[in-house]
Amino acid sequence: MKTREVLSSYNKALRINLDRSKYGTFAEIGAGQEVVNWFFKASATAGTVAKSISAYDMTMSDEIYGKSKRYVSRERVMQMLDHEYDLLIERLSDERDDQTTFFSFCNTVRARGYRDKEECHGWMGVRLQLKPGGPPCDILCHVRLLDEENMDQMEALGVVGLNLIYASFYHRDNLERFVESLVDNVSKGRVEVDMLKFLGEDFRFVDNRLCSLQLVQSGLTAAAMFTPDGEVVQPAEVLYKKSVALLRGSFDPVTNLHLDMLAQTKDSFCSELNDTQKNRFISLCEISINNLLRGENGKVDHVKFLDRADALQALGQTLLISNCPEFHRIATYLSLYTREPIAIILSIGLLNELFKEKWSENLEGGILESFGRLFKNEVSLYVYPWKNRKDGELVTANTFKTQENFQHLYQHLFMNRLIRPVKTGDVSLLDYTGRDIQKMIQTGGEEWKAFVPKEAHRAAMHIH
Repeated sequence: MKTREVLSSYNKALRINLDRSKYGTFAEIGAGQEVVNWFFKASATAGTVAKSISAYDMTMSDEIYGKSKRYVSRERVMQMLDHEYDLLIERLSDERDDQTTFFSFCNTVRARGYRDKEECHGWMGVRLQLKPGGPPCDILCHVRLLDEENMDQMEALGVVGLNLIYASFYHRDNLERFVESLVDNVSKGRVEVDMLKFLGEDFRFVDNRLCSLQLVQSGLTAAAMFTPDGEVVQPAEVLYKKSVALLRGSFDPVTNLHLDMLAQTKDSFCSELNDTQKNRFISLCEISINNLLRGENGKVDHVKFLDRADALQALGQTLLISNCPEFHRIATYLSLYTREPIAIILSIGLLNELFKEKWSENLEGGILESFGRLFKNEVSLYVYPWKNRKDGELVTANTFKTQENFQHLYQHLFMNRLIRPVKTGDVSLLDYTGRDIQKMIQTGGEEWKAFVPKEAHRAAMHIH
């Protein structure tokens, strides 16, 4: 496999400075002026930088960009882009030659403060013309800063911001390279990029759901999220103070059984929440990257991913795509963004999988550490029944039997209500598995439509 050439940060800034067609402004709030500083370090800065500004004082910031509910938010970075780009065009569009493509880079960041232990993160964006005189387009991303020290966070932010600008100019026709280049020259574990979005008429053919998928696939974030209308969102925006019910699956295809699992769990879960928690309830459908791999080459099937996403969105579901096959990892991820109760919905088959040691072989404490991490926060497992085809027996969380050496552990978890049973609204839904329905679709008959919600019929036929 050919190794991708990675330019140093200095050489990236120098290439842009020497590119006479690129000219713009920089506005940075919250972590110094670390991005524009790369352009000052390189030669020929005047070839790129029209203006650099940093409005730290809130009153000054409001006077320039207008009021905002939160200063580190998508709303604020968009206000900054609006102001800076419009001012740039107003003042310089008639002054520069017709080969210039204008741009504005803005960020608003919460970096580590004195005696500060809160999450450090930032929004950054580039508004740019793709050709001289063309309409502007936006590229936005959200970054989590994982270093402990302020200076380290500022350094990492400067490099990622430079990478975003560079990729916006030179990698925008290759999504995989664009995404992977965002962390060029940044050591692994220092930053996380959990949202990337392309906006504007010239980006109308970009499916931002694939941007989310690529972030996860390239390891820049553990998970990414989008809403039923296809809107790419930063998970913290959606999950903050929410009670969450999460259904894990391949959704290949989406079935009436999935909908019943969600509905029955919601009724049971919400019956134990207070009124505030009920009003802030959200359900999520999660697909792991492992469930999208195809063939011997192990590549992600983008078409199947979009078909499944279309089906879930048509049913009003918020979709999470993750690289967290272990249950304790997805539980930890959700707990980053909410302290409210979390219900993870699973089948008897997946419950049985949890007691297999392969899921904890990388943990020193083995299966006990795995369950300890899973239930560390307010997490419970809601287990949906399974029907034995041979004798018709209905197996529930109450009657489930794990391996003999784990029976006492299971009983402990069950008696303490960390594992809870869920009823089925229609026992006949258990007559066929997802694989059975896949085979029905492949034969070309119509009987499968009785097991797949009407809104998901089209996507199911595309998948198979």
